[in-house]
Amino acid sequence: MIVHKWGEIGYNEVREKMQEVHQFAKNDGQNHLILCSHPPLFTVGSAEKKCFNVEVIKTDRGGSITCHSPGQNIYYFCFGVKNPAKFYKKVLTAFEAFFMKYLPEVTYNKEQAGFYIQNRKIASLGFRYSQGVSLHGVALNVDVDLDFHSQVNPCNLEGIVPTSLANEGINLTQEAVNAAVVHFLEESFNDAAI
Repeated sequence: MIVHKWGEIGYNEVREKMQEVHQFAKNDGQNHLILCSHPPLFTVGSAEKKCFNVEVIKTDRGGSITCHSPGQNIYYFCFGVKNPAKFYKKVLTAFEAFFMKYLPEVTYNKEQAGFYIQNRKIASLGFRYSQGVSLHGVALNVDVDLDFHSQVNPCNLEGIVPTSLANEGINLTQEAVNAAVVHFLEESFNDAAI
């Protein structure tokens, strides 16, 4: 797995650069993981029809509205994928292992595509697949401005509020979270066929 560390970067710039990495992954057969964060913004999935009271950027990923801001770790996957269900399960396995170690009360909700503590959403997932390689990924709230994130319901879900590792009493740096997540992803994707 080749890890790209981009730091804080604008969403539109990431979209362009992710297409380049997607092309690399298609040609070199390697799995490429992009680590970054974004300035404050909201993105919406391609199927979302609702209008929101905040400015949004339309994306080609699945899912509804997602809030991004500093303090949130983004994991963009440009992985070779023959079987999307198997790939998605491996992603879930890695993040479940991370939460089991640091915040075991977090659970994955299949119907609402994310990780939650009761009605508090801590991570969002949204993927797309093109030419046998994945795009987009996972947004994990490490230590975000929850007032900013609370301007919309996470993924447009009624009764769901945002939370973060810091808000739940887990004080890890973004770098420490990245190191742990990368470790669990390497364990989960240790066999070649996805």
